[in-house]
Amino acid sequence: MAKKKAVQEESLEKQLWKSADKLRKNIDAAEYKHVVLGLIFLKYISDAFEELYATLNAGEDEYTGADPEDKDEYKAENVFFVPADARWSFLQAHARQPTIGKTVDKAMDVIEKENTSLKGVLPKVYARQNLDPTSLGELIDLIGNIALGDAKSRSADVLGHVFEYFLGEFALAEGKKGGQFYTPRNVVELLVEMLEPYKGRVLDPCCGSGGMFVQSEKFVTEHQGKINDISIYGQESNQTTWRLAKMNLAIRGIDSSQVKWNNEGSFLNGAHKDLKADYIIANPPFNVSDWSGDLLRKDGRWQYGTPPTGNANYAWIQHFIYHLAPSGQAGFVLAKGALTSKTSGEGEIRKALVEAGLVDCIVNLPAKLFLNTQIPASLWFMSRNCSNSKFRNRTGEILFIDARNMGHLINRRTRELSHEDIKTIADTYHSWRGDEKLCGDTKFCRDAKSCVSTELPEYKNIPGFCHAAPIERVKELDYVLTPGRYVGLAEEADDFDFGERFTSLKAEFEGQLQEEAKLNQRILENLAKVKI
Repeated sequence: MAKKKAVQEESLEKQLWKSADKLRKNIDAAEYKHVVLGLIFLKYISDAFEELYATLNAGEDEYTGADPEDKDEYKAENVFFVPADARWSFLQAHARQPTIGKTVDKAMDVIEKENTSLKGVLPKVYARQNLDPTSLGELIDLIGNIALGDAKSRSADVLGHVFEYFLGEFALAEGKKGGQFYTPRNVVELLVEMLEPYKGRVLDPCCGSGGMFVQSEKFVTEHQGKINDISIYGQESNQTTWRLAKMNLAIRGIDSSQVKWNNEGSFLNGAHKDLKADYIIANPPFNVSDWSGDLLRKDGRWQYGTPPTGNANYAWIQHFIYHLAPSGQAGFVLAKGALTSKTSGEGEIRKALVEAGLVDCIVNLPAKLFLNTQIPASLWFMSRNCSNSKFRNRTGEILFIDARNMGHLINRRTRELSHEDIKTIADTYHSWRGDEKLCGDTKFCRDAKSCVSTELPEYKNIPGFCHAAPIERVKELDYVLTPGRYVGLAEEADDFDFGERFTSLKAEFEGQLQEEAKLNQRILENLAKVKI
């Protein structure tokens, strides 16, 4: 009897992606993402509207006498108002008509007019000639089946996951250009897991499509925190990317009113000039040469040295520090070259940062994590106050983690960190800095009612992986911050049995010789049967 092959069921997100991608035909991924993501967003706000519409129409309890067509009713519940000719049911009813592209564009336009916070955000790309009306109709039907019949909370969660998954898949499809709007999810998870932004103001001055904010909110939820304890502030210079961020945040129910766009960027025109953030999480573009540094030579942010006009790396670092609250913490991605560079005074700035006690931890990342660059990258974690009472006093010490050998390839060009990798790195950092244990004690516990005791392992240096180095050692190495210089080489396993390994190899070799002898014998026998 033949054995049945085990079929692994694909996730909803993967199934939807494959179906949507088939409908793409001759449209570039860079253009098509706005078509698909715009429809997912429209489905989300329509679902939320329809849910509240039904409640208002029923008119029970506090909603007695409510008018389901009154915009103020929706504003009070933080739900977008969707006019009748923009609701998903209307679009789906017209999905097979040749004018469906114009119908969707009109829907996007009227939604923006009715909801000022969405002004200039939604795509109007559906009537373009290269988008086949039949394919668009099929796409509307496909997205229309997401979370069909679910409650608002479930529907929003599913649509949010689909939106986030599609962002990542479009970034992969676009390759190098995709990295301009998307930071790989596993890198964002690592930053957030290490920083643990439970409460306070979170800033990303180069926020891309808003992944840092989505992950911060998700982190709080998964750790039984309170979403309202976090407020987010962001800025993006690319308007198209900013639009993606606004939709990405809205579909997660995250207030994006402080996520701003201007084409001048954070250096020249900071949208949050006076903000002092509790957390800064960012992935600034690597080694940017055209950052208008020549116009900012005497800027007040350069407290540790004037950054070179030809590279923005140390401008970003000091921009982050400038916006940190007195006990604020920052975690950000930077090109690995910034750990060693001495060009145009960068070595002196790095020295000043180290001596000021601002550098908390450096993580060396594996290659191929990022879609838009093959430049090796590292994570920097900085703290305004390494002696604060929240953690142990880490003054005069820097933790170095070398994670270059972690992660796994998901295709020929791209690597990602697993959840186990992320946990290993984050736990190492938390153990070193002396995080409070979740113990149920209301004095220390973040949420005593739902707290479960979590014992972090005691920190210890692990050759080849992590090392807590005193500042004196960093000075000896001329303020070079490459983790490999501090962690050393991994210890070889001391239980290696040479005799056993030799016997195993000998048996393997003899087995191969026997197989070759049998093969040669069969060849000779066959040749003998051949008549010449």
